Formats: sequence, structure tokens, C-alpha cells
Amino acid sequence: MSSPDATPEPLLEVRDLVKHFPISRGIVIQRRIGAVRAVDGVSFDVGRGETLGIVGETGCGKSTTARLIMRLLDATGGQVRFDGQDVARLKGARLKAVRREMQMIFQDPYSSLNPRKTVGSIVAEPFAIHGLEQGSGERKRAVQALMETVGLNPEHYNRYPHEFSGGQRQRIGVARALALKPKLLIADEPVSALDVSIQAQVLNLLRDMQRRFGLTLIFIAHDLSVVRHMCDRVAVMYLGKIVEIGPNEALYDFPRHPYTGALLSAVPVADPAVAKAGRRLLSGDVPSPANPPSGCRFHTRCPKAQERCSEVEPLLEDKGTGTSVACHYPLTEEELAAMGVRSSR
Repeated sequence: MSSPDATPEPLLEVRDLVKHFPISRGIVIQRRIGAVRAVDGVSFDVGRGETLGIVGETGCGKSTTARLIMRLLDATGGQVRFDGQDVARLKGARLKAVRREMQMIFQDPYSSLNPRKTVGSIVAEPFAIHGLEQGSGERKRAVQALMETVGLNPEHYNRYPHEFSGGQRQRIGVARALALKPKLLIADEPVSALDVSIQAQVLNLLRDMQRRFGLTLIFIAHDLSVVRHMCDRVAVMYLGKIVEIGPNEALYDFPRHPYTGALLSAVPVADPAVAKAGRRLLSGDVPSPANPPSGCRFHTRCPKAQERCSEVEPLLEDKGTGTSVACHYPLTEEELAAMGVRSSR
């Protein structure tokens, strides 16, 4: 959850963000024949000290959105404003300075760490890039303090990544991300590659670091239970678009989009009878982002779809229940009850 110092003032503003990856044909002379619409008009704000969760199926555009915010990818269109600055327009020293304020924890703790470098040099690399902690002794003390902060033994400074467990490697990633004391931290499915027994430790570490350093956090995941535990607000993505966004309590207690309802009905529950009765299975597969459906992109799998859904794309609007939803025919309380999703209304 957010730190006690959270304010409604947005630290990050994303407007109509678009990323299309071209599809080409030919060997010598390549001809563009289409595009993969990975992110296709995403907009949201993140307040200072807030935690925003982004959820959705694999391939919906969550990680691409994170990389566009970090400027690891250049956007096809739209705008990302961080602390009042348009990230897309920054170059050179100004871009480097902004990147110091934004850091990312990657999904795979095995591939995100250089196996040829010691933990000490990995965590110290941000200091070297940004010209901080110049003395070797001072830099070592700073790195060891970071290691201790994230629950690692400072005496293991000279060990290599392969000598650590998966959870410890992810802690190394957290230490590296915190080295520059950023304002924004993006965690891209930070526990999906870890054993269940280790996931809670890393999640609690992130919450503790957020409170301690006053971080603003974007938490990307596909596990709705984890997102409910971690986040203040939640955005649900489907095929490159946000279909529902709102406060944690409103979205979990009374989801309006049929896709959100289906996701929540699939969350495991202790009673097998309740789980079997309430689970809403979606028909068909996720369409290709290279050829998305017309109108509402979910209409090919939606049990409530009507002719209008295939012709008119719904706008992301507040339906009066606390969340903004992109749907012509939002779920009712009766439908949610039939799906096994409890409503607080």
C-alpha cells in the first residue's frame, strides 16, 4: 500500500501511449505489411507515494508499457510526463538525470544480473554511471549498506549471482534499483519467477522499502491476489488497452468489465464447490495484437457481447461505482453474484 506521505499530486502522467512494432516481409528489400499493436492508447496517472497495479494476461502490453515509461523503448505516439517533464523529448544529460529518478526491477532475477560481475560491482554500477560515491572505500560501504537494507549479508559483497538463490537474486535487483534513491520504482512481475515460499518475502520487502524511502510504485503482475495485497489502485489491461481502472476496494468488490469479472472469478478459493459454481470460463483465445478485433477488443470472448460491441469502441468512463470501465454493457450485481464475485453494494 502507499506510504503515509502519499498525495494526490501525480508524479507520472501517461496520455494516449502507443507502441506499434512493425511487421516486415522480404530479405533484401523489406516491406512493411503490418504492425503489432502492443500498446494502443493507454492513459493513467500515478500519484506521489501511490502504488498502481497493472494486471492482465501474458501479451496484453503490461511490460511494454513499463519499458515505454522508462524510455527503454521509444513510443510510437502519446506522452509520458514524469515530475512535469516530457520524457520522450529529453536527450543526453537531461534524460540521464530523469533516469536516475526512475528505476526498474525486472521479472527474471536470473537473466537481469550479469553473471560475470560480483554482487558488489552490480549494485555499485549505478553509482559509477552517475558519478556518485567516487572513492572505492566509500562506494563499498554504500553497497554493503544497501545489501543489508534488503536483507543480504554484506560480507557476500564479492560473491557472484550464481551463488545466490532466486529470492536473494531478486533482492540484489531491489538493492540496485534503490541505489540512486529514485522517486519512481517499476516492478515488472518481480515474484513470478520465484517459488511461492519466497514470494511473500520479496513482496514484504518492496512494501517496507516503499514506506522507508517514500517511493511511488508501479507493480505489474498477473496474480490478482498479489496485486490486491500490494496496490492502492489497479488497472486491468486487455490486448494493449486499459479496460478498467480504479481504487483497489472498488475494483475487487464491484468490477464492472466482464473481463475483470472473469479474472476475479478465476482466483482460487478454499471451497471447491464455490469455485466450481462461480468460475466463468472465457471462450476462445486472445486475438492477435497484429489484427485486433474492431470495436471492443474483448467482444470476441465476451458472454455479454452485442452487435454494438463489434462496431463501436467503448470509452473508458466512470460508471458511478468507483472505477472507470470501457464497456457498453457493464456487469450488474446479479451477474457478479452468479460468477462468485462478491459485491459490497
